[in-house]
Amino acid sequence: MDLFEQSAPDTTPGRPAAPLAERLRPRKLAEFHGQEHLLGPGGVLRRMLDAGALPASLLFWGPPGAGKTTLARLIAQHLDAVFVAFSAVTASVQDVRAVVEKARLLRQRGKSLVLFVDEVHRFNRAQQDAFLPHVEDGTLRLLGATTENPSFAVNAALLSRARVLELLPLPAAAIEAILQRALQDPERGLGALPIVAEPGVLARLAVLADGDARTALNVLEILAAPAAPERPVRLTLEALGTALARRNLGLDRGGEEHYNLISALHKSLRGGDADAGLYWLARLLEAGEDPMYVARRLLRFASEDVGLAEPRALPLVVAAAQTVAMIGMPEAELALAQAVLFLATAPKSNRVDRAYAAARDDVRQHGNPAVPLQLRNAPTRLLRELGRGVGYLDPHAAPDAIVLQDYLPPSLSGRQYYEPSEAGEERQIAARLAHWRAVCGRLRAGARVAAPPAATTTGPQRDAAGAETGAPTALPESPSD
Repeated sequence: MDLFEQSAPDTTPGRPAAPLAERLRPRKLAEFHGQEHLLGPGGVLRRMLDAGALPASLLFWGPPGAGKTTLARLIAQHLDAVFVAFSAVTASVQDVRAVVEKARLLRQRGKSLVLFVDEVHRFNRAQQDAFLPHVEDGTLRLLGATTENPSFAVNAALLSRARVLELLPLPAAAIEAILQRALQDPERGLGALPIVAEPGVLARLAVLADGDARTALNVLEILAAPAAPERPVRLTLEALGTALARRNLGLDRGGEEHYNLISALHKSLRGGDADAGLYWLARLLEAGEDPMYVARRLLRFASEDVGLAEPRALPLVVAAAQTVAMIGMPEAELALAQAVLFLATAPKSNRVDRAYAAARDDVRQHGNPAVPLQLRNAPTRLLRELGRGVGYLDPHAAPDAIVLQDYLPPSLSGRQYYEPSEAGEERQIAARLAHWRAVCGRLRAGARVAAPPAATTTGPQRDAAGAETGAPTALPESPSD
């Protein structure tokens, strides 16, 4: 195969073998629809093209059908450069070296070469090593395309050398204009055939394409397939519904949109918008998301964003997760919807999350100070004789069930991690915690002395001479209390 002869598909007008989406590919920037933020007045790419100052490497990041390949071709045309395209999935180092050699020969003749790499995030280190030096010295210009978030998917060596331009899903109006042109163009489109679209069909197809012009044109080509000069075709909403019996709702598990959808659900619940929460839940489930993954995210939300402001949230979501496990989908979708509505309308508090984060930070920053002796486990006589558990005060026998006792290591004494909010049930928790802290404060100030009851004193009892006077209180012979 000659890499350069195969680099660009044949777009001969009216060629029946080429798909409609390929035949209708824009041949100049004026025909390009969408991406106004890049190509419109003042757009960053428009300014680059007008100034003739494109960087050596550009990465186009966007969803399928947004125009990444077309834009790369039009840039090469604008630069009057030879356009070579291949996929990082199938290309070898030998292919890259062949492109570099071709670029070197063209450069000697005063021409330039644009290398377009689809799925550029799949380039391995060997492929990068083969072409990056030639991009940096200006031998060739690299245009890459990816549907994955470059922050996570593109190798650091390539990302550091490239300018990333994000392409957005095409708006429905732009896709409808493309469909209209496909029906009207007799040379490259379907204008030579007797095809009539009912009112609203193209607009509906443009919406259902979800920003993907290629998908819209492919569906239009399917609907128009029976048309012939002597056999007219009428495009109806019913026929469109049949062609799109189940549309692709744009869920790429593990990809950017997957996390965007779950983030939208989480933030809607945090903001208390029950309707938005139901919508994003439906988007996830209708797209085929694992319902247990959704349940796990709701469980996290119940602790992170509701917490003790509404203690019923966590068990309710646990019940929803158990429902998913027991009866599956689609029956369990209502249990998840119930959980979403409860979480959205529940009082919110992130104080549990903040308290644990503060405690965790102390653990990470202060090493592992020893557990105070009075708090240590003492299941054997030897351990009690060595002081484990000695001096422990049992709150059950004290007024208010509160005793003056240090529960933290001495180096962390006085730390307060949990500060309840005034939301929901946490208001009552805040009052109880404030009472506990106030009593402890009075005890420390000497206003009241709480002595440990004799029955809870651990370790051997001794008289003034040091002799044992009785057996210690029995404790369970187990690894822990």
